[in-house]
Amino acid sequence: MTLACRYLQRALHLDTSSLRTHSFLNCASWTPAFMHSLHTRPNMPPCDFSPPKYQSMPYNRVLEIHKQHLSPVAVEYFQKPLLLHQGHMEWLFDSKGNRYLDFFSGIVTVSVGHCHPKINAVAQKQLGRLWHTSPVFLHPPMHEYAEKLSALLPEPLKVIFLVNSGSEANDLAMLMARAHTNNSDIISFRGAYHGCSPYTLGLTNVGTYKMPLPSGMSCQSTMCPDVFRGPWGGSHCRDSPVQTIRKCSCTPDFCQAKELYIEQFRDTLNTSVAKSIAGFFAEPIQGVNGVIQYPKGFLKEAFELVREKGGVCVADEVQTGFGRLGSHFWGFQSQGVLPDIVTMAKGIGNGFPMAAVVTAPEIAKSLAKRINHFNTFGGNPMACAIGSAVLEVIKEENLQENSEEVGTYMLVKLAELRDEFDIVGDVRGKGLMIGIEMVKDKRSRHPLPADEVRQIHEDCKDMGLLLGRGGIFSQSFRIVPPMCVTKPEVDFAVEVFRCALIQHMERKAKGK
Repeated sequence: MTLACRYLQRALHLDTSSLRTHSFLNCASWTPAFMHSLHTRPNMPPCDFSPPKYQSMPYNRVLEIHKQHLSPVAVEYFQKPLLLHQGHMEWLFDSKGNRYLDFFSGIVTVSVGHCHPKINAVAQKQLGRLWHTSPVFLHPPMHEYAEKLSALLPEPLKVIFLVNSGSEANDLAMLMARAHTNNSDIISFRGAYHGCSPYTLGLTNVGTYKMPLPSGMSCQSTMCPDVFRGPWGGSHCRDSPVQTIRKCSCTPDFCQAKELYIEQFRDTLNTSVAKSIAGFFAEPIQGVNGVIQYPKGFLKEAFELVREKGGVCVADEVQTGFGRLGSHFWGFQSQGVLPDIVTMAKGIGNGFPMAAVVTAPEIAKSLAKRINHFNTFGGNPMACAIGSAVLEVIKEENLQENSEEVGTYMLVKLAELRDEFDIVGDVRGKGLMIGIEMVKDKRSRHPLPADEVRQIHEDCKDMGLLLGRGGIFSQSFRIVPPMCVTKPEVDFAVEVFRCALIQHMERKAKGK
C-alpha cells in the first residue's frame, strides 16, 4: 500500500477501539498552577493489520532463559521488558496483543517499515533461490545492488565493500584510512558512537562503552560542537527548523559558535596528534549522544583542516543515511562536504544484517596492496536482494520526501512542548532524526535525573509509544520512526509525550 493511500485511509477512520488490552493512565492538561484536568487519553490511530495470537514461550520462561544463557549486560528497556511478537510497518505488537507505535525503529534500523510487503516478497523469493555463496563466486544480487548503491553516491565514491554491521564497516574504514595515509592517529568527537568492537571502541567516546583496558589504539577525541550543552551556541547555529533557546550575537550568515568550536578542533590537531594523521570520523548528526547537531559549516572547515594534516575524512552514515534526514539522501550532503570514505548500515537492510563501506578507487587500491581483505558473509545474496528492495521502496514510496515533511511537522510540534514545559530543554534534529533533551530547568540546563527520564519513558510505553534513549547522561529521547510514519501518528505521539510530561509534573507536585 502506498504512503498516500495510507494517509487517505487514516483520514477516513475514527479510532473507536484498540488492540491494546491494558488500560491507559489519565492525562491532565497541565498549567504551572495545575488548574485544569481533562482526564482524556490520546486515541491511538487505526492500524490495518491484526497479528496472529502469540503461541510461543511463556513470558517468565523467556526471562529465565535470558538470565541463564544470554549476555548479562542489561540493555533491555523498561521495568518489565517487552516481549515482542509481530511487526507491521510502524507498529509493533507484544506477546499479549498490545499495539505500540515504534518511534525507535530497532535502534534506527527499520527504515521502510517492519515486515514491509515488498521486502518480505523479495526475501522469500531469494530464500528459495540462493542463500549464500561467499565472495569467491559471483551472483547477480550483489552486482545489481552495487550498481544501484553507487548511483546514489557522488564521484569519486564508487568502490563498495560489503560487510555485515556498522561496527564492522567502521573497523574497515579505520584500516583503509591507515593503509592509505601510512599514518596512525584518528580523531573523533566526544559523545561519538562508531561501534563497540575492540577496534572501534577507540573512536566511540561515550563513557558506558569505555573500559580500563587497552583498545582502539591511536584514537584521539576532540570537543563535540554541541550548541545546546557545549560552551557556545545560539539561535542561528543548526540546520534544523528548530533552534536552541540560547541567545547569541550571531547572524543568520555568521555563526560565532562555529568559529570557536573550530578553534578547539584546530587545538586538538596542534597538540594531541602527530604532524600527519590517518583521518577523522564524524557522524553528520550524532545519534547515540542524543541527536547532536553541529553548527552549520563546522564539518566543512574541519574536513579542510584534517586534509591539511594528510588525513582522510570519514562520514559515518550508519544512522543518518538513506533519506532519513529528508533534505538529502546522505547526511554528509546536508553538511556541504564530500568525504573520502562513507560507512553505512542499519537502515540499509531494513533490519537485515548488512553494511557497506564506500570509498574512492585510490583508497580502495591502497587497502588491496596492504591486505587480502575478505568477508565470508559480506554481499551475500539474501542481503543484497533485500538491500535493492529497500532502495526501490524508498524511491517508489517517496520516503525521503516523507521524512522531510513529516519530520519538520513533528519538530515544530515538539518545539511547542519545549516552550510549554521547563524540563524540556532542547528539541533538535532534521527529518525523522529528532532528539529531545530533558533538563532540571532551562536556566541551569542540568540533565534531568536518569530515574525521572526512565519514568517518563515508561509512561510513554504504557500509552503505546516506544521511544529511544540517548545522551551522555541518558537524558535525551531519540525519535527515529520508520520513514513511512504519517502525520496522524505524529499527532498521537506528541500528545502521548505531552501526557507523560504532565504525569511527571503531577508526581513532582505531590512530592513523589
